[in-house]
Amino acid sequence: DFYDAFLKEGMHGELEYLARHRDQKADPRKWISFAHSAIVLTFHYVTKENITPHAGKRVALYATYTENQEDYHHEIRRRLAPILQELNTQYPEASFRLGLDAEPVLERDLAYRAGLGWIGKNTCLIDRDRGSLFFIAEILTSLELADETRTATIQSRDHCGTCTRCLDICPTGALLEPRKLDPRLCISYWTIESKSVAPRELRSKFGDWFFGCDLCQTVCPWNGKVFGRDEMQAQAQAVLPRDPAARTALVDELREILTLSNRELERRFTLSPLKRARGSGLKRNALYVVGNLKLHELTNEVSALLGDPKLGTLAKEILQDSQDGFKQA
Repeated sequence: DFYDAFLKEGMHGELEYLARHRDQKADPRKWISFAHSAIVLTFHYVTKENITPHAGKRVALYATYTENQEDYHHEIRRRLAPILQELNTQYPEASFRLGLDAEPVLERDLAYRAGLGWIGKNTCLIDRDRGSLFFIAEILTSLELADETRTATIQSRDHCGTCTRCLDICPTGALLEPRKLDPRLCISYWTIESKSVAPRELRSKFGDWFFGCDLCQTVCPWNGKVFGRDEMQAQAQAVLPRDPAARTALVDELREILTLSNRELERRFTLSPLKRARGSGLKRNALYVVGNLKLHELTNEVSALLGDPKLGTLAKEILQDSQDGFKQA
């Protein structure tokens, strides 16, 4: 019902696949005929040991996750392969299929029903002992597993309390109310999923975010408990390039993105989630950051995009809006 209301209000924006997949999400058997039960797992994409302060362009933490320089979808499939093999060995008459976020599964709902956490006010699945900075995966199976609804319900009780930090920090007001997110206002939507240019008044609120946004998670006290309050607070801080060396590093990164061809960019980020935005989207995102931080060192690179059929208007507006040394070429 919640999903249907979301679609009816048009909150999916450009993401038409959310509407196309509605029936499959309502009943996975429409695309996997044997699906009867789900084994749900979570994988942290940060740990206390590998979380580091922002350096260079600012991206969502999930996009920095890698152990073997491969896309997280491939890595999770590789890590779960032995489990699938063992399940097939122990239950040769049963069927199994791995599901990830690229497939039409309401995985947060399954994880909630499996007792892996509650749906927080930021719409993310949260666990008291694991926080929320994790991927969800599920193994769909023909096995009839024991009904653990009662135990799962106890484990998935809401522990957000009166806290509203996630709602309060959202720069664009995308969290309209607890557990109601309008993607059309979300930084992640505009820098990852959308193929369009964000409205002028909205993108000015994106700050230094280049790809995605973690603010509604990094301010969550439950992630502070798991990963360290100081570490999470540092992740929530804007990376304004006041330090000359940091500014130079950021400018150099953005210059490379603005000057490489779209095809070169997609090759450059072949093994990274950043490829999701495609070459043109990465250039668009770089322009957002350049404009919001007024990086006048990149005036020539911005001006060079004035003739671009997709980004020319954005480049022109950034040059016009800047009060710090930008001049239209």
